[in-house]
Amino acid sequence: MNWLNSEAFTVLDQHIKWSDMIGNTIGLIALALGWRRSIWTWPAQFLSGVILFVAFAAGHLAGSAGKQVVVMLVAAWGWAQWNRGRQNAQDGSIAVRFATWRERGLLVGGAALGTVAVAMLFTAFPSLSWDPWPDAYIFVGTVVAMYAQSRGMVEFWFAWLLVDLVGVPLNFANGYAFSGFVYIIYGALVLWGMRDWWLRSRATTVLEGAHA
Repeated sequence: MNWLNSEAFTVLDQHIKWSDMIGNTIGLIALALGWRRSIWTWPAQFLSGVILFVAFAAGHLAGSAGKQVVVMLVAAWGWAQWNRGRQNAQDGSIAVRFATWRERGLLVGGAALGTVAVAMLFTAFPSLSWDPWPDAYIFVGTVVAMYAQSRGMVEFWFAWLLVDLVGVPLNFANGYAFSGFVYIIYGALVLWGMRDWWLRSRATTVLEGAHA
């Protein structure tokens, strides 16, 4: 497995690692599958999490590595949730919707409290992370985004955008250039996916109103 953390090539004086490149390429595929509401987004996210865990663990970025563990756990849970949703839907598709104000409050509150708690943990144990606060922000933000995705909430795209705002500079600063480049591409895909889910949620609302 040592080859995963070896250098693949160099671009613009940035050293690209195999694990960073492969893991994030699979992550991009997973995001595209999520936009298409394909259940295969979850196995792809799980595999991406495994490879990126190896990458970040080798770089002593505990928050980012720990995030991948959560990615794998939530991916398994999301697979089960979407499977259940497909079975309940007449056309076998995944229904998307906007979160209620209560759900939004819980997502924001959970993200804020979680970030503070994880950052304090990383600060108390410096060996866990070189960048406690941004690492904690990315860790918790990813959990929130994936939870919202598993529930079919349009807001999960907003959560990913907020994670990207910190993830791009953090990855470049810590030598994970491919992750930084990919996060920029993530941003474009997120905006595209957000528009698609937004329109689908409106169509679902109109359809439900017509049948009421």
